[in-house]
Amino acid sequence: MDFGFFDFLTLFGSLSLFLFGMKTMSEGIQKFAGDKMRSILAAMTSNRFIGVLTGFLLTTFVQSSSASTVMVVSFVNAGLLSLVQSIGVIMGANIGTTTTAWLISLLGFEMNISALSIPLIGISFPLLLNSRERFNSMGQMLLGFALLFMGLDFLRASVPDLDTNPQMFRFLQDLTGYGAYSTFIFLALGTLLTIVLQSSSATMALTIVMCNYGWIGFEHGAAIVLGENIGTTITANLAALVGNVHAKRTAMAHLFFNILGIIWMLLIFGFFLEKIDQFMMQFGMGSPMLNPTRIPIGLSIFHTVFNISNTLLLIGFIKYLVILVEYVLPSRGKKFERPHLEYFSSGFLHMAELSVFQAKKEVRKYAELAHRMFNFIPASIIETDKKEFQHILEKVSKYEEITDRVEVEITTFLIKISRKQLSSQAAEELRRMRVVSSEVEKIGDVCYKMSSLLAEKRKEKIYFTPAQRSDLFEMFKLLNNAFELMLHNMQASTLEARKNLPEANRLEKEINAFRDQVRTTVIDDMEKDPTHVKSAFYFNKLITSCEKIGDTILNINEAVAGIHIE
Repeated sequence: MDFGFFDFLTLFGSLSLFLFGMKTMSEGIQKFAGDKMRSILAAMTSNRFIGVLTGFLLTTFVQSSSASTVMVVSFVNAGLLSLVQSIGVIMGANIGTTTTAWLISLLGFEMNISALSIPLIGISFPLLLNSRERFNSMGQMLLGFALLFMGLDFLRASVPDLDTNPQMFRFLQDLTGYGAYSTFIFLALGTLLTIVLQSSSATMALTIVMCNYGWIGFEHGAAIVLGENIGTTITANLAALVGNVHAKRTAMAHLFFNILGIIWMLLIFGFFLEKIDQFMMQFGMGSPMLNPTRIPIGLSIFHTVFNISNTLLLIGFIKYLVILVEYVLPSRGKKFERPHLEYFSSGFLHMAELSVFQAKKEVRKYAELAHRMFNFIPASIIETDKKEFQHILEKVSKYEEITDRVEVEITTFLIKISRKQLSSQAAEELRRMRVVSSEVEKIGDVCYKMSSLLAEKRKEKIYFTPAQRSDLFEMFKLLNNAFELMLHNMQASTLEARKNLPEANRLEKEINAFRDQVRTTVIDDMEKDPTHVKSAFYFNKLITSCEKIGDTILNINEAVAGIHIE
């Protein structure tokens, strides 16, 4: 046997170059069309057919079904997509991943595209040096494309020659000698390879190369392709392990959808392959059963027809699939269960550009959390029952812990994204979100201090006067108006947020003016009636805390509008 350790390293290096090229091309495409892809994500609706189209386009763009399905799981985990919406997108992602097989089969085997790789690198290099972002992204995309096909060409050359390495062929021949069980063996092999490589595209490339050189036949290559469909779901299920129940259900729905498809396909497997063989021969493409060099096209047809057929068959049963996964994974009904960030642990391909979309939504949810926490303060002021008051304090304490933890999660997530190559617009959005996240955490701290003050006041049996209580609730009303504008701006475009800045400034000045007004009133009241000194102390502290929250809200509005970012 002539295949030694150096040959193995050559084979592994060729596969690594293929994967690196795909990663580079994917990131270049994301940067080149980042805004358009975020628009595609925004189009995800309850319409299952639009969801399928969205999943198809998304996976075609990023060239990785694992990456796109992990992103969908993350969106469900963050509460941005429902389970029904996510299943439609996942169905589309399965169809989208077939474009990779066609790319490899047609350009990698039918055409000698690798001969153009060096000229493509020559074109991409000056584009990469260009200061204009669009040209830079195009250069990265072309470089990735060139490296991908260089890697595929090296992969073809590094596969052991069957004449000099008959032992390997005998090993695979032994696996094909178990009749119907061989199909299951190769299916398991496809699943294992996809899990190890964390890329169905890489497994597809290996499968096509092995088939093209006669290592395995059309039937066994098709079985590996079916195994890839299971292996690609494992990544999403691993990512969902740290998610909430909705994320786990989405990942499991993907697994069930693919397993159901494989079950019906195995029942007609031989018949299906014969029809593909007849179709190819009828149109003069040669027989994949007889000619190994025709297997790449045959596998591409098989992969595409299977995934489209599976989607058409099961798209009408989405609600039953939802019922099934909800039965298998029932909700535990945790009172404080909160969707949290999912770090797109999608193996080799990272969704940096698209992650900005989720991060923006997540930061807004974080701000909503702080707003809810703030509204516990007026509730605790009017609460007379001791147990209920204590329950509200526990809620505030719990929310304070959550805001601290979420701030760390979001900041860590934003830093991880910022280490990737991003468009200038996406990098600017990340800077704003880091500022906003830090400011929201300050609101949580102030609310916790206010609840502690109210607990001390109750312990000392101090009561606010009717005038003080009225003024406090007037201040709370002003702050809630400011909160509503802030949350609106966080969802709006940068241009609209800037247009709303005068209104944000007006609300902040109104809060400051009201603080100055009530302070004067409190001093006058204490001079008239010294018995109100202690209640005035707590009143002043709460009013000052509210004014601080007003300042923080203005800082958030300015950051969202891209103003005064340090």
